[in-house]
Amino acid sequence: MAKKTINDFAQMVDKGEKIVYLTAYDYLTAKMQEKAGVDMILVGDSLGMVSLGYDTTFPVTMDDMVRHCQAVRRGAPNTFIVGDMPYMSYQTSNEQAIANAGRLVKEAQADCVKLEGGGPMIAERIKAIQQAGILVMGHIGLTPQLMGQIGGYRAQGRSAAGAMKLVDQAKVVENAGAFSILIEGVPAAVGKAITERAGIPIMGIGAGSYTHGQLLIYADMVGLYDNFTPKFVKKYANVGEVLTNAFKQYADEVRTAQFPEDGEHTYNMKEEEIKEFLTLLDKA
Repeated sequence: MAKKTINDFAQMVDKGEKIVYLTAYDYLTAKMQEKAGVDMILVGDSLGMVSLGYDTTFPVTMDDMVRHCQAVRRGAPNTFIVGDMPYMSYQTSNEQAIANAGRLVKEAQADCVKLEGGGPMIAERIKAIQQAGILVMGHIGLTPQLMGQIGGYRAQGRSAAGAMKLVDQAKVVENAGAFSILIEGVPAAVGKAITERAGIPIMGIGAGSYTHGQLLIYADMVGLYDNFTPKFVKKYANVGEVLTNAFKQYADEVRTAQFPEDGEHTYNMKEEEIKEFLTLLDKA
């Protein structure tokens, strides 16, 4: 499978083909997603909650993102990978933003970086990173790095004024040079309006069916992350229950000496080797 490029994504949009987008944070998950034919993988700062056990995405560092992006790239060498810019890795200055974006591309071989927000400062950062030769994806709507300002993990754009603000933000991000925008946690009508007015691929997570592609956090859609489940998530499997039951069965069998079974789960020696071994033990 050849890795898709921005030209491929543009052609998919022109043909009305939906873009398949999932998160991954480790080698094995990325490997399985590439086998499944996923078009695009996001190594999101959501790894802070899903993989590292934090309550928010704020503690995630650039070193965390680089390490996890590297693992995902090894698992999915032929898939387009987007690396998230974590909190305070781009807000201070254009120089900081370019340097950290460059780490995700140079050290982790990401194809693109993603920034949250749609204001003038974010537009300036997008423009600077893009002019440095790095692809940028924007992210508006429910933006976890700005949850203090937007009132927590809540759907955005539910009023007419709020919806228009998001439409305006999408245009600002596009004009700044983003090659694509992710919109999260907005009514379907808002996702539709942004998509219809955009000249770039619009990806959605909880933004309705009209966007050019769909993203889900993989741990949500397979039932691994059970701290909470957003309304927009569809569960395609309950891997968490399967794993928990497997771990319980293993624990029971170890405690009752059912595992390992001699001969079935152990290595054998020839009888004459055992006799010689016992003789050597006696002499020792």
